[in-house]
Amino acid sequence: MYEVDADHLLMVASDRVSAFDVVMGESVPRKGEVLTQLTAWWLDRLGPVLEADRGVRATHHVVAAHPDEIARRIPALDSERLRPQWERRALLVRRTRPLPVECVVRGYLSGSAWKEYREHGTLAGEPLPEALKESDPLDPPIFSPATKAQTGHDENIPFSGVVDRLGDERAENLRSLSLALYRFGSETARRRGILLADTKFEFGEDPAGRLVLIDEVLTPDSSRYWPLDGYVPGSTPPSLDKQPVRDYLAGIEGWDRSAPAPPLPDRVVTATTDRYLEIFRRLTGVSLDRYEAPGFPGGDR
Repeated sequence: MYEVDADHLLMVASDRVSAFDVVMGESVPRKGEVLTQLTAWWLDRLGPVLEADRGVRATHHVVAAHPDEIARRIPALDSERLRPQWERRALLVRRTRPLPVECVVRGYLSGSAWKEYREHGTLAGEPLPEALKESDPLDPPIFSPATKAQTGHDENIPFSGVVDRLGDERAENLRSLSLALYRFGSETARRRGILLADTKFEFGEDPAGRLVLIDEVLTPDSSRYWPLDGYVPGSTPPSLDKQPVRDYLAGIEGWDRSAPAPPLPDRVVTATTDRYLEIFRRLTGVSLDRYEAPGFPGGDR
C-alpha cells in the first residue's frame, strides 16, 4: 500500500505467497497480476449489485485499474525504472475507513467451518443442521463473519459480534450486501464450470458514511474455487489456487509450520502459477496476456 495523496492509495499486489501463515521464500510468478486483474474484472461487473436498491448505499474503491490511466493520474510512476514494478499489478483506490470485520460468505461446508462443525455441530457458535458432510452445500449460503487478526488466523464470530461492533443497521447492511455479492459471484462462476465454495469481502466507509467494497474481490486468494466436474460431497475438492504449495508442505515430515518455510521446488512454483492462470482464464474466458483492464468512469465519486 502506497500513499498517493490525502484521498488515494496505490495497491500493488506482489507475487509473494504464504501457506499455514508462513511466507514462502520463493515467489509465484504472475500471481499478483492475476489477483489485480481479476479484481478489476469482477468490479467491472459488480456495479449493479452494489448499487441495487436494498436500503444500502454502497460503491467500490477503485479509481483506476488500467496502467495508462494510473500513469496519467500519477506521472511519477511512468518511468522505465518504475513502471515494470507495478504495471498490471496495481490499483489506484480511494482511501476509506476500514471496518473491523471480515465479511465471509459460505456456500459449502469446508475449511475452518467444516472443522468447527465436525467438532461442535456449529459455525461461529451457531448450530447447523445435523448429519452434514464435508463440502456439502449450505442452502441458503451463510454469512459467517470473522474478526481481523493482526497475526495468525482470523477468528469466526457470530452475527451478534458484528452487531456489537457496528450496530444493528450497519451489521444488517453488511450481511445483505455480502450475500448479494456472493450470489452474483457464485452464479457467474457456476456458468463457467466452477463452484464458489466461500469468499471474503472487506468494506470501509467513506467520509459520507457510505459503504465501500475494498481490497481484492473474488480472487483465488480471498475465495475457495472448486472445479464443478471434480466436486463430490464428503470429500475435499481440489482448489484452483495455491493448493500445490499447501500439498507439498503438508507432505514434508518434521516441519512444524513455523518460519522459515522449506524451499519450494521449481515444479511446485510452476504448478501454482498454472493454477492461478487457469482460474483467471476459466472465469474471464480469456488468457491473462490478452486481458486489458477496464476503465472506471466516475471512480472518484
